[in-house]
Amino acid sequence: MAPSRKLLWSSILLATTSVPASARDWLVHDQKEYLAAAAAAKAGDVIRLADGEWKDFPVLLQGEGTAKAPITLTAQTKGKAILTGASSLRMAGNYLVVSGLVFRDGAAPGAEVISFRRDARTYASHSRLTEVVVDHYNKADRRAEDRWVSLYGTDNRVDHSWFAGKGNLGVTLAVIRPKGQPQANRHRIDHNYFGPRPPLGSNGGETIRLGTSDESLSDGANLVEDNVFDRCDGEVEIVSIKSGANVVRGNLILQSQGSIVLRHGNGNVVERNVFLGKGKPHTGGVRVINERQVVRGNYMEGLAGISFTSALAVMNGVPGSSLARYHQVSGAVVAGNSMFDVARVTLGAGADAERTAPPVDSTIRDNLFTASADAKGGGVLRLDGDVGGITFTGNVSQGEVPGALASGVRKATIATKRAANGLLYPTDPALAKLGAPPDLKPVTLGEVGPSWYAKADGVVAFGSGRSVPVQAGALDAAVAAAKPGDVLRLAAGRYTAAAPLRVSVPLTLAGPASAEIAFSAPSLFVLEEGGRLRLEGLTVTGASAPRQSGNAVIRTAAKSTIANYALEIVGTAFNGLDGAPDFDLIATTPGTFADDITIDKVAVAGLSGTVLDAAAETGTKGYYAAEHIAITGSRFAQIGALASVLRGGTDESTFGPEVIVRGNAVAQSGPALLTLSGVQSALIDGNMFARAGLIAVANSVGAPETRITGNRFAQTSEPQVTQLYPQGAPRVQVSGNIMSGDAS
Repeated sequence: MAPSRKLLWSSILLATTSVPASARDWLVHDQKEYLAAAAAAKAGDVIRLADGEWKDFPVLLQGEGTAKAPITLTAQTKGKAILTGASSLRMAGNYLVVSGLVFRDGAAPGAEVISFRRDARTYASHSRLTEVVVDHYNKADRRAEDRWVSLYGTDNRVDHSWFAGKGNLGVTLAVIRPKGQPQANRHRIDHNYFGPRPPLGSNGGETIRLGTSDESLSDGANLVEDNVFDRCDGEVEIVSIKSGANVVRGNLILQSQGSIVLRHGNGNVVERNVFLGKGKPHTGGVRVINERQVVRGNYMEGLAGISFTSALAVMNGVPGSSLARYHQVSGAVVAGNSMFDVARVTLGAGADAERTAPPVDSTIRDNLFTASADAKGGGVLRLDGDVGGITFTGNVSQGEVPGALASGVRKATIATKRAANGLLYPTDPALAKLGAPPDLKPVTLGEVGPSWYAKADGVVAFGSGRSVPVQAGALDAAVAAAKPGDVLRLAAGRYTAAAPLRVSVPLTLAGPASAEIAFSAPSLFVLEEGGRLRLEGLTVTGASAPRQSGNAVIRTAAKSTIANYALEIVGTAFNGLDGAPDFDLIATTPGTFADDITIDKVAVAGLSGTVLDAAAETGTKGYYAAEHIAITGSRFAQIGALASVLRGGTDESTFGPEVIVRGNAVAQSGPALLTLSGVQSALIDGNMFARAGLIAVANSVGAPETRITGNRFAQTSEPQVTQLYPQGAPRVQVSGNIMSGDAS
């Protein structure tokens, strides 16, 4: 950090111990007392919110402190002043400090939970937000947008705070640079815990964004330093840089899907960060766009992302690009990075009919590359476009090296050993001079966030709770009383459900095939907020369901839910689902989103609708129903359709949907068997389709991959694969299939 910035923040840190003798310390117990104290507060004063719940509290802290005597708002006891309901915080003025507060059990009524401004003309500068928690503080509709922290003004700091569980649309923390205000911000964002953010299923799920397109060609000069990003999976951009002269340094990125993306703006630096993907899909490193970007001294291990989320992705640009598209890479320097056990390094990423401007005047030097076991062909380096404008020197790769890089990338075995800092380094002294520096010290979980608030736990796993025996006649009560992770073990017999069983926790229903559930409501299960469901080894019949259109065995909630759900159906048989039109097995609803939908070793005999209807999210904003869908090893007879999966629009900020249909047998369906539109990864492999309808795949933007391999089509039409938009470079493989007129 520059000495001037160190001096600035040292003065703020010392402020609480160096205050005027006349400073007041206010303990307030309600909003009226707070308003009186805030109106009277002077430099050096401290306002303390009494311990307890503060509901529907629109906090405004406005005033003029000094570097040595800021105005401070804090909790009587850190972590015990809880702002709930429709609460929010605005700061305006100079030298203000807010600390020790917790936001949870509610949502801000407007567009921001915490804002460094009062209004469009009154900002906060030289101010600090420290040891503040925002915990699952979401609007009720996941499609309703807000930001948890909006930084305006200049020279502000956000540090040692805790942000996790953002499930609705909008950036977690954003530096706002309004159009027509191109001045540098110089904000510092450091030592924060950015905890799990589940996939949003649309654009707008960034964890940090620095700027916007409008003023992206001017410098923001912000510092993002020594933070932990833990399972931040909202979208492809974990940190989205949309201004210039920013520094992203010393952060730890843990099992987070996406990358640090130099999306707009020039002259940014990404250095000394540690990326640990642990093989998790779509974990990426750094994506380079625009001019004079520097990526140096970073350590990356176990990153499984490819294409835009490669460990390193240097993109092609759009000639004459608008502010909102892709400027050509020019003058980039990628030096002294270690990329170990990674799936891909992609150069010329995104090259297509629109993105035709290759990187120029750039250098990639002194880097180490080793490929993961999943890297195809044993090599990690992939050229998607012309790399003649990049100079390669002193790089070493363990694995195949493309001929165009041979002069600057040497192939060699890179033996490594884990050092005291937990990172891998070459044992060969010559190679040890390359790659990430030996003095890296990854920031730890104990160094970030407030010490008094625990880091986030993972999702409760199926089968991790109690094992609860259930007899016929007691199913409704057992589901209603279930705790997270419970397994309801059904004995042999017939179970009836006259009303939908509402699931609001991770829950498993298991039993022998002789445990049959019959339902007479329009749906058997409804997945409410927090619900996740696994069915295992049961029999389900819909013969008693109403004779009306639109029934479903499993339906997601009627209104938007914030928590992502999961659905697993294993070894279960379904029948009697053809007594009414459009009877679906699984019906998704708008505003709900699944991490995973798995259908494995299932038998369906007689279904008038669709096994999986995942096309409820219509429109052009890129919403879709599920991240991962797998239909495997199952048998379907006389069904309307197998699946309909839709992702609309042209946005490239998400990973899914990903669809696997493998090893199934379908005997007779309606005219449309499988409809996939906008799916990013589709594998249809080893299936038997007899007297079945059309498989139609419509590829969208990005780099979608479609593989239709090793299937048998008997009295079934040949699959159709089309492209919806000229942008993107779809990869399509249709091979090893057998077309036959014999369905026997």
